[in-house]
Amino acid sequence: MRALFSVYDKTGIVELAAGLAELGWDLVSSGGTAAALREAGLTVTDTETLTGFPAILGHRVMTLHPKLHGGILADRTRADHRADMEAHGIEPIDLVVTNLYPFGTDPAAFTHGGGTAEDLIDIGGPAMTRAAAKNHAQVGVVVDPAEYPAVLEEIRANGALSADTRRRLARTAFAHTAAYDAGVVAWFDAEAGDLLPPTLHVAATREDRTLRYGENPHQAAALYRDQGADPWWATATQHGGMALSYLNLFDADAAWLLAHDLGSLGGTVDPARPAVAIIKHANPCGAAVADTLADAYARAFDCDPRSAFGGIVALNQPVDDATVEAMVAAAQADVVIAPGYGPGVVERLQAKRKNTRLLEAVAPTAAARHLRPVSGGWLVQEPHRLVTPPTEWRVVTDRQPTDAERADAALAFRICAAVTSNSIVLVKDGVAWGIGAGQQNRVEAGQIAAEKAAGRAAGGACASDAFYPFPDGIEAAAAAGVAVIVQPGGSVRDEENIARANELGVAMLFTGERQFKH
Repeated sequence: MRALFSVYDKTGIVELAAGLAELGWDLVSSGGTAAALREAGLTVTDTETLTGFPAILGHRVMTLHPKLHGGILADRTRADHRADMEAHGIEPIDLVVTNLYPFGTDPAAFTHGGGTAEDLIDIGGPAMTRAAAKNHAQVGVVVDPAEYPAVLEEIRANGALSADTRRRLARTAFAHTAAYDAGVVAWFDAEAGDLLPPTLHVAATREDRTLRYGENPHQAAALYRDQGADPWWATATQHGGMALSYLNLFDADAAWLLAHDLGSLGGTVDPARPAVAIIKHANPCGAAVADTLADAYARAFDCDPRSAFGGIVALNQPVDDATVEAMVAAAQADVVIAPGYGPGVVERLQAKRKNTRLLEAVAPTAAARHLRPVSGGWLVQEPHRLVTPPTEWRVVTDRQPTDAERADAALAFRICAAVTSNSIVLVKDGVAWGIGAGQQNRVEAGQIAAEKAAGRAAGGACASDAFYPFPDGIEAAAAAGVAVIVQPGGSVRDEENIARANELGVAMLFTGERQFKH
């Protein structure tokens, strides 16, 4: 039996090779891998000795040779293959152990190249990996060092790998080379600055984190991480509670993004100001900023206590004693997510809300693209963002908003952008007192927001995610008692709406950008 080793990451390779050598296997290797095995006292045949051809072109061509690939690809059940092997002196290879050049790392640290990213594009490694995976009926292929102990144990126990194991390992190998190629394609796209390239290659790995179920209990679900991504949930620590469901994570992501977005709103809100977002069914039902985290939580909860029950609570600062006191006095939350918890806080929350999942996570990072599935394909767009800063919004009415009203307007529009369209948000003193979400017309979204605010937004701001098509929306906002309206503008009735706002004594700002969310 013969094993071929060609690895860049040499973790565990000596132990695997030594175990095979003890079982009487011949070891074939090249370059640095062969040197590492010899240094461990193992007898190794160089690929150069096997092929009769040295490494050339600065190691770009070393394992690309018929005597290696013939030994990997040969179907030993076929007489013509056996005849070719005998005629050309090709020896069969039973196990291929590979991993690839670390494409995407610093080229200057790569020992076989000239300092360019292209030098890190592996050719020989993927070729051997794919060849062995193709011939998995007779050849084993291992690309993950974590598999070494199990592979060696199975060979020790049975003398060879089973057909099922070889097939499973082959699937892993093809996934490995596919993800590698996807990473190279992504590099080309990034170098070209191409957000919407002609092809899109999604490479993602299923996480160990177990999801209880999908949107409903009868739907199976899993969580996958994009290749090269470092999302907040990948390193999040869960302090007790049941496993998360699909919707728990979906809503937690929305809440976490919004809480950090609100806390870092520049110009009108100091960076990292205490902020809390409460999400229910993908929409905010409470959002607030304040001078203390406890006040931000209390105000966010007071926005809509009924909807907050069973929601997702995100806080952009560590939970302290004052905040946890307010939380245990409020309604049950399914998930709480924060950057940390003060001494004894987790225990206090668990004592009061034993089923609540408490997540501790790093700040979220923006995605490069936003993908949404449709039947048979994907819709792809730039990630959501607000473009025009509040300082550049245009006052279109006779009445000028005060600084406090501008601050409320800035917060209202930012929250509005996170609410399913059509959406209207009413804010006063840093609190979203009324949120009207997901309505088919803007008037009813405004009515819902006003009903929820119940007068608490008087003197504050009303935000609309798109322009008002008729003055009735302006009238509804004024009836809710707001002092300023912020909207994108762009309606054919803008002048009529501006005139109506002037008649009602309400200030109005045009952002110049729509913020639909579906």
